Amino acid sequence: MMSTGFSWFIFIWVFILIGFMSIGGYFMFRKFLKVLPQADGKSKLDWQNHYVEKSRHLWTDESKEFLDQLVSPVPTPFRDIAKHSIAAKIGQVALESNASEVTRDHCVQGYILATPSRDYKSLISFLEKNEIDYSAYKHLLKKA
Repeated sequence: MMSTGFSWFIFIWVFILIGFMSIGGYFMFRKFLKVLPQADGKSKLDWQNHYVEKSRHLWTDESKEFLDQLVSPVPTPFRDIAKHSIAAKIGQVALESNASEVTRDHCVQGYILATPSRDYKSLISFLEKNEIDYSAYKHLLKKA
């Protein structure tokens, strides 16, 4: 026979494991959705890689440093992924404007476009705290 304390330990441990597996499954499912092809035959990750590769020659040392500053509030384990997706959006903005190099304005616009609307409040506070002018792109902040 098991003791009551050990039974409670097993019972609680089962719920903890189920919780961790649910959280992990949620993030794996989100990643899976990004890999699925869209109507044009390419996935979101394919497009991100495309824009990063096509715009690689447009990046200057200054714009790379500014990108590092923009992704600094992202927790370290997620920073590389966030940097890649933000760089892809910045590259897309620069390529669509036929720019000869990625400028600070491209970085700010791409950063806003790459940020989910649920994070606009923290985005605005970060930009204001670092005295980064985003007034030209306030129209992009739909739910701010």
